[in-house]
Amino acid sequence: MPGSPRKVGVIGVGFGAQVYVPAFRSEGWDVAAICSRNREKAAKIAAEGGIRGVHTDPLELIARDDLDAVAIASPPASHHPLSLAALAAGKHVLCEKPFALDAAQAAAMRDAAERSGLTAMVGHEFRYTPQRAFIRDLIAENYIGAVRLCTIELFLDRYVTPRPRPWTWLASKSEGGGLLGALGSHYVDGLRHWFGEVVAVSGRLAILRPDLVDPATDRAVKAETDDTYWFTLTFASGTVATMTASFAATPTRGAKIAVMGDRGTLIAEQPGPNPLAEGVVIASRDGSALAPLPTPPRYSLPHDDRDHRLAAFRALVREFGAGIDTRRSPAPNFTDGLRCQQVLDAVHASFASGREIRIA
Repeated sequence: MPGSPRKVGVIGVGFGAQVYVPAFRSEGWDVAAICSRNREKAAKIAAEGGIRGVHTDPLELIARDDLDAVAIASPPASHHPLSLAALAAGKHVLCEKPFALDAAQAAAMRDAAERSGLTAMVGHEFRYTPQRAFIRDLIAENYIGAVRLCTIELFLDRYVTPRPRPWTWLASKSEGGGLLGALGSHYVDGLRHWFGEVVAVSGRLAILRPDLVDPATDRAVKAETDDTYWFTLTFASGTVATMTASFAATPTRGAKIAVMGDRGTLIAEQPGPNPLAEGVVIASRDGSALAPLPTPPRYSLPHDDRDHRLAAFRALVREFGAGIDTRRSPAPNFTDGLRCQQVLDAVHASFASGREIRIA
């Protein structure tokens, strides 16, 4: 480990301020600078957190010569140019998901990372939650035999409001909004982590709650991006995974994942969009009844009651630091970001064409 804390600059003060800043600090990093288009907001967060550098221009932050790494937690449309700029400036990069606007951008980001020799990772912290990591190892250990099918259902009422909700980048096509990218990317990454590469995709998108209001003008506007999606993924192994998700369902029913093999089933449930740090795996094999499967202590994460997402994200930050120490890019890296983006693009292409899309 270096003699003094590594320094990181964080771009984006939504999830960036809620999770990135405390996660980096808790893992021994110095958050030396923060950036937001809204200077007042950035200055307030910086003052509350004792952050010295405040920027409204992300390129200005990237150009600082005192930073070891840049964490990009701004909306997806900025990920491609900012990642390329940070890598060109010699900074290690942790980029939030969804990774890019399309696979062409994602490939350029992956290629730049490989040329640079720097550590470049994607913020898919779901991999590090005990429940998801335990399931991955159970699958690898053949606990339920050959996996044939995985089903995921996620139903939340986030967009079920008495009056139209405010317009944000999530409703903007040009900004890379939509539930498929914002949350579906996490699940696609998790499925790839469990089952390997995807070879075929079919899917549909829908906008069930289109009515929004522009907070700047109070005028009614329409959402441009999905609040509901369905997809079916076929993996090279022959496993098939399906997912149905909506932020426009009522009442909220949370998420349920079922992984089915020829010897049994693994089930993971959660009340919201994110897996819990203390999530339990329900299992059955060889005809036994479904019952909780004790999670071995090696999967446990340090408790962090500031935000339920922090424990897993801190584990991701630790892996990011370990990657810098060993001059590598641990998974989920920019290659994983590209593979995930190819699947997301294929869902859109399938919806537009009505056909299954093959991925090379």
